[in-house]
Amino acid sequence: MESEPQRNVAAVTAFIDAMNRGDVAAIVDAYAEDGVLTTMGHTLISGTFDKVTVAAAAGGIFEVFPQGIAFEVHRITAQEDRVAVEASSRGMHISGREYRNHYHFLARLRDGKLIEWKEYCDTEAITEILCGGQRR
Repeated sequence: MESEPQRNVAAVTAFIDAMNRGDVAAIVDAYAEDGVLTTMGHTLISGTFDKVTVAAAAGGIFEVFPQGIAFEVHRITAQEDRVAVEASSRGMHISGREYRNHYHFLARLRDGKLIEWKEYCDTEAITEILCGGQRR
């Protein structure tokens, strides 16, 4: 029988796989009804967003990466309802510029669904490539 941390690692791994496939339906479905996404920093895309907002915006990320964006997991650690992920990403932005970033994701899960996904990353890379240099 799998432990809660093992089940949570499997759910987070499936979520990252969905991001790698650009599978918006699976990404949205990974969230609990009361789940939230928080992107740290003060970029144009920073903040805390509920599932409805994630559903409305998720496809837009893949529109600006027409060839997809690849997330590579380097390490995963799990305890109780939390999963910590060290990862990196790489993708060709619609602007023609390569986007690379490094992340620490912290997930909290309940019954196999994300109740919280926190994204810590290089916000300057977000500002420069994803936000075209624009700041709040």
